[in-house]
Amino acid sequence: MEANYKIGVFVGSLRKGAFSRQIAEILKHIAPPSLQLEIIEIGGLPLFNPDLDEGVVPAAWVNFRKTVAAVQAVLFVTPEYNRSVPAALKNALDVGSRPYGASVWSGKPGAVVSISPGGIGGFGANHHLRQSLVFLNVPTLQQPEMYLGRVDTLLDASGALIDEQTRVFLSGFLQTFSGWIAANAKP
Repeated sequence: MEANYKIGVFVGSLRKGAFSRQIAEILKHIAPPSLQLEIIEIGGLPLFNPDLDEGVVPAAWVNFRKTVAAVQAVLFVTPEYNRSVPAALKNALDVGSRPYGASVWSGKPGAVVSISPGGIGGFGANHHLRQSLVFLNVPTLQQPEMYLGRVDTLLDASGALIDEQTRVFLSGFLQTFSGWIAANAKP
């Protein structure tokens, strides 16, 4: 019997109707039965400040850390802002990485999907995020790389995926991610 994994999905854009949220929702619906994708919201997290971990820790941080700690793997779906990740996503990484020695990210298998209306599919954000994930000890799926360029042409007005070739590619990516999790998940 194949194991089931609870996957925390982090959407980089806070914009209403963001392409990254639409892709995250599509991934939830086409995921194999072994993967239970759940979007973990990051927009309400106060900006990271180490001083706050020494006093009354913000409730949003406590809840976020507990939620991330409860998943077996992580999936990031992000646009590219100025050749990097959006500030909200970087803030979520920082909040989850502390207090020092108690990172909720450590050892969780991960994967990155970057998207862009442009042609290179968020390449800069994808690789910048991977740099942080190396430090956070998130073993990140290497292949297939997932850059979705011209994402605005892949979706209809309601956010549904209209490109069958992309659906096949995303499905294969999720199947590979499922195997990656099985090989790298904590016992």
